[in-house]
Amino acid sequence: MDNEVAAGNTTSTLGNLALGLTLLAFGLGGTGAIDNVAAADAAGLATWVGGVTLFLVGLLALRAGDKGEGTAFAALGAFWFTWGTAVGGGATADAVGVFLLLWALLALTLTLAAKGGGLFGQGVYGLLFVALLLLAIGALADNGGLAKAGGWVAAVAGLVAWYGATAAVAGWPTALGRANRSAAAAS
Repeated sequence: MDNEVAAGNTTSTLGNLALGLTLLAFGLGGTGAIDNVAAADAAGLATWVGGVTLFLVGLLALRAGDKGEGTAFAALGAFWFTWGTAVGGGATADAVGVFLLLWALLALTLTLAAKGGGLFGQGVYGLLFVALLLLAIGALADNGGLAKAGGWVAAVAGLVAWYGATAAVAGWPTALGRANRSAAAAS
């Protein structure tokens, strides 16, 4: 098994699966690519899989001493639970934009903090930051094109998180770059 798999322990694997599925459902709903499916249709999944599961996984990671993943998963669980339970609550577009902008700042913090977590950790959080930023600006500017672009970026982030978790379970490689190719050529 490749030692470069960033999602190699149980909490990170489960957390990345939950995050990946939630982001994929949310993102695909936001793109409008599937008829009669909107981001709001992912509210149940976001509440229970993205919210509760990620929060519990975050607590387990914190208990195990993993501050980075514990903080990331617990905070993202709080985000998804809040979003999932608030969908359809009648908030103004400006309030939604500010909400998404604040959580984009959290995603930026997670991106910067994940520098030791490898490309997949930083990639997922970086894509989440871009998605939330596009969605926030789209809501504030009443621009459906930016919101749709944010949906696509969220869907890609979901696929990256899902692949990272699947790679950990299946033993697939996740390391990219020259160092990994050099190591593979040497073996």
